[in-house]
Amino acid sequence: MSGAVHASVLIGAYAIFWFLALFCLLPVGLGEVDPDSGAPRNPRLPFKMGLATAVAAILWLAFYVVVALGFFQV
Repeated sequence: MSGAVHASVLIGAYAIFWFLALFCLLPVGLGEVDPDSGAPRNPRLPFKMGLATAVAAILWLAFYVVVALGFFQV
């Protein structure tokens, strides 16, 4: 696998892991809801984005180790 393809696969995998983690964390800890709009008053998005970044980094590292050890041969 060439270096450019390898890098794009790794970047794409991180993006997928990040969005997956963020969407899993969005409903957690919503707290008080605005009665008019139904939206949470304090969704804590910066905290959830930071947590999604940490979770995605751990998932990406596990993915990289699996690929580097050759479990997926092309």
